[in-house]
Amino acid sequence: MTPSSTAQSPADILFQPFRLKTLELKNRIVMAPMTRNFSPNGIPDGAVADYYTRRAAADVGLILSEGTTIARPAAKNLPQIPSFHGAALDGWKRVIDAVHGAGGKMGPQIWHVGSVPGPGTDWTPDGAPESPSGLVAPGAARGVAMSDEDIADTIAAFGAAARAAKTLGFDTFELHGAHGYLIDQFFWDGTNRRDDRWGGATLAQRSRFAAEVVKAARAAVGPDFPIILRLSQWKQQDYDVKLAADPDAMTQWLLPLVEAGADVLHCSQRRFWEAEFPEIDGEQGLNFAGWAKKLTGAATISVGSVGLDGEFLSAFAGKGAAVAHLDGLLARMERGEFDLIAVGRALLADPQWAAKVKAGDQAGLTAFEPKALATLS
Repeated sequence: MTPSSTAQSPADILFQPFRLKTLELKNRIVMAPMTRNFSPNGIPDGAVADYYTRRAAADVGLILSEGTTIARPAAKNLPQIPSFHGAALDGWKRVIDAVHGAGGKMGPQIWHVGSVPGPGTDWTPDGAPESPSGLVAPGAARGVAMSDEDIADTIAAFGAAARAAKTLGFDTFELHGAHGYLIDQFFWDGTNRRDDRWGGATLAQRSRFAAEVVKAARAAVGPDFPIILRLSQWKQQDYDVKLAADPDAMTQWLLPLVEAGADVLHCSQRRFWEAEFPEIDGEQGLNFAGWAKKLTGAATISVGSVGLDGEFLSAFAGKGAAVAHLDGLLARMERGEFDLIAVGRALLADPQWAAKVKAGDQAGLTAFEPKALATLS
């Protein structure tokens, strides 16, 4: 799974194949999950299918969908976020068939938002927001604390969504365990104040819920279907949070999740080029995905403002971003620091991003502007 060093041109490293279990990708470029909120009544339609198919037809190796929610009453926080259960599955079948028809590979991102409200809206779901301790941030109450029955039903719902992904013909799926949403709220001591088996003083103890979700997903799809788990140190509630302060803590956090059945760790950071533990290996040291791969042996995806001159959070402030050179990314991939690279806003702004990079046309890449968020282009 480690890239070779036989690339003949600067970007060739991105276009080497990748294989893991039943997943075979033509290159190392992943379309990162990006919430779009364009699925009427939670059901993806033809416009959604076309949106993904355009990227599949333009050399993206693996598409990870926007977050799609499990069958829990308060799993979403915006009305047109797509579901991944019930009537929505027919829509997703249309999507994956179209993506396959264009020569692409795809997995849904399976999600529960926990107690996080939707941005810029007062819309509320049918049920009360649920989370480990009824907190959206340290000391900030929102919604209800989950009962043992709620937790069991939620784990089962993740498993059911995993099974549906395989049944529909997707090539993989991703469990969203990052960015301060439900699974991540169990990791974080600021939002998990439980004193039962789902809480605890250590990160390893608070990872039990995530491990059980992964185990349920693995049981649903069998041993050979690849499972991706997205993780982050930072939270949207607090960008400076760091769950694992050092490699030992990171090992105690991540290794049990790999042992539970996660094949690929999708390591989200705000800027992929930043060292995770610079006090150990310097400012140019391994990033989050690099350390995760080193410590667990799992394949990893890196992500964070790829191809742009500003971090992705600026998009939420209505700011654009110019195209940035890929030299630093290519160097990290050449040395095998991580296996795959996820591209977000750059691919949202330019569906032809991967094809242009492959052709050596970085000068022709379209810069990101906030207007790209307003349509499914």
